Amino acid sequence: MKRRRVDDGALEARLGHVFADRSHLDRALTHITAATSHEGRLGSYQRLEFLGDRVLGLAVASMLIEAYPKADEGELSRRLADLVRAETCAEIAEAMELGPYLKLGSGEAGSGGRRKGAILADVCEAVIGAVFVDGGFAPASAVIDRFWRERLLAPTRPLRDPKTELQEWAQGRGLPAPHYREVARSGPDHNPQFRVAVLVDGFGEAEGAGRSKRAAEQAAAETLIAREGLGHTAESHV
Repeated sequence: MKRRRVDDGALEARLGHVFADRSHLDRALTHITAATSHEGRLGSYQRLEFLGDRVLGLAVASMLIEAYPKADEGELSRRLADLVRAETCAEIAEAMELGPYLKLGSGEAGSGGRRKGAILADVCEAVIGAVFVDGGFAPASAVIDRFWRERLLAPTRPLRDPKTELQEWAQGRGLPAPHYREVARSGPDHNPQFRVAVLVDGFGEAEGAGRSKRAAEQAAAETLIAREGLGHTAESHV
């Protein structure tokens, strides 16, 4: 897949934001493997991703408060978690058609980096960060509303978090609570990656990864639920 030019205007049209300084957008689309040796990590989207993650959380939280005036903190938290999770961000990145615009090193590009969920999720947040830096919260919030509003009003996944769903399923079957263990930790202290395994009696272990232990536990629980087809059964025992 050939990389498209960032300055062709098509991406800005989809985002609904015309950049005053397109270097922000270019930086948001630059993977660490394509950053110059002089700039290193500072030449990649990582700082914008960090910022965009926070902007996304605030904007979606505000949208939820407005859209669900009778929802309590627990429901709002579950809705927020689903809307800002990596899988959702990757799906939004595909809707934005960011893949063809990514600037990747030759190795990453050759291994299908433009379609990797983890990269797409990161660059989605980075683009939001770039809009925020370029124009402030209002245009960033407008981009988020443009791509998240439909999902916010009509969730595509169950609102209960996977750990709760799995625990309720186990309890409903008289099984011990799921057991979680840390398998590995990698990355720098400021941006760690955790891998966690979950075990339920009678089922093989399932693993998941995340930027925190809790996120990794949720991912592991979700993997086991999907693999064993437990979701529908779990809901019947609520």
